[in-house]
Amino acid sequence: MNKFKFTSTPIAGLTIIEPTVFGDHRGYFMETFSSREFKEAGLPTQFVQDNESHSKQGVLRGLHFQKKNPQGKLVRVTEGEVFDVGVDLRPGSETYGKWFGVILSAENKRQFYVPEGFAHGYAVLSEKATFIYKCTRLFDPTDEGGLFWNDPEIGIKWPIPEGVEILLSEKDKYHPTLNEL
Repeated sequence: MNKFKFTSTPIAGLTIIEPTVFGDHRGYFMETFSSREFKEAGLPTQFVQDNESHSKQGVLRGLHFQKKNPQGKLVRVTEGEVFDVGVDLRPGSETYGKWFGVILSAENKRQFYVPEGFAHGYAVLSEKATFIYKCTRLFDPTDEGGLFWNDPEIGIKWPIPEGVEILLSEKDKYHPTLNEL
């Protein structure tokens, strides 16, 4: 029995993953990763680093990428809700500069695979959120790059609740646009 539903997106490689949740009066159980099923779906099975962040509403992290040693990321939310985005930066890709976003929450238990060669970011929609992700390569601070979160050429439609202030790190305020890259 397959324990995951893998859904392709309009951008090749970006994949929504929905685990099968087994629940009863005690709570629930689900697998969050299976190398066999991920391999069958054409997704990576080797991850070398796990990360977790906790943020309050309005925090927008991204859009980040590694320049020479790109990371694939398998992301999910265990508390709250975020809008998660991948932007295609693969040279020669038919969808270069295009974006796709998905709501990830503790409630819907969806995961999102963002392949190597993409910029990645997310905005916290709920009062707070805990965001967990696996990476295909180790993070190298000397190799990090960024893309301006609100680049009009890319045109991401961030669903920030009305009246919520967007909170950015200092470095995320000054990333270049796609044209400047």
